[in-house]
Amino acid sequence: MVDRFDDALRRFERFIRSHVLVAKVMRSRGFQPEGESQAQFVPLRQALLNGAAFLNRAGVETARLDAEVLLGWCLGGGRERLYLNYESPLGGKTGELYEEALARRARREPLAYIVGRREFWSLNFIVSHNVLVPRPETELLVELAIQMAQQLSKKDSIKIIDLGTGSGVIAVSLAKEIGHSEVWATDLSPEALGVARANAQHNGVEDKIHFLQGDLFDPVKNRSSFFDMVVSNPPYVRRGEIEDLPPEARDWEPRIALDGGVDGLDLYRRIIQEAPIYLGGGGFIGLEIGADMPQPISKLFESRDCYQRMSLHQDLSGRDRAVTARRVLSRLNH
Repeated sequence: MVDRFDDALRRFERFIRSHVLVAKVMRSRGFQPEGESQAQFVPLRQALLNGAAFLNRAGVETARLDAEVLLGWCLGGGRERLYLNYESPLGGKTGELYEEALARRARREPLAYIVGRREFWSLNFIVSHNVLVPRPETELLVELAIQMAQQLSKKDSIKIIDLGTGSGVIAVSLAKEIGHSEVWATDLSPEALGVARANAQHNGVEDKIHFLQGDLFDPVKNRSSFFDMVVSNPPYVRRGEIEDLPPEARDWEPRIALDGGVDGLDLYRRIIQEAPIYLGGGGFIGLEIGADMPQPISKLFESRDCYQRMSLHQDLSGRDRAVTARRVLSRLNH
């Protein structure tokens, strides 16, 4: 079935390329391709219906929505622009761009990579193939971090570290929401940090975030008992289950941002073990987790006697999605 779809998609793409090329050559020689006004230009309404049908045949679950987003993007605006000009003709370079975008989405490339943007926490973020596509469920971790910040009785700035920042959505959202905050954001990937920096600048918080390349806490090894909060959305997909992910994740997103090791807990072990070194007394830790991970992660926290008030938190679907805990007030030897 997959092979037949791939063959059909390749035939479609070859047809589009050859159709566009022939039309360009004919126009360059002064010819008007017969029937061009009908074949090359269609109302936006019909282009939207055709695009949605094509994506639906390709197995895209959100075919209609994605076709709307792609068509609006090709027109240089949002989805709402479609309905202001529903009967306007689509063709020429804009039509070609739409066809190319549909072909990319039919290959299951994430929508955010095609348009280069993703909304998160009501903010607009730049997204590239170097970072994980931000998920709406991660907003729960931002919400919890804001609540934890409100429990900190500090007159000076609240110091937060975001481990594995990726596109920077957590760091930027917290810098935006928590007025008296200073954020450190670390990541192994220099390309990801470039995206995160661009997002901080785009959202006006570049002066509140320090971007550091390195593995988890490595770039801040000299800052023991320094931070008020540790937050992270680490990779938590079990290595053996990556091939079972939807193609948008499996085939397109950075493997390093997905692979949590054999049991999905590799980075959680390190973060939970090391965080007390860098957290001041009474500081908080908040982590996004997989829905089937509460028990093993709870055991990791319980194995350390420097945490208290560990709590699990559910997303809007009622699934466990985040864990928070507080470092005990007294300083312990590690």
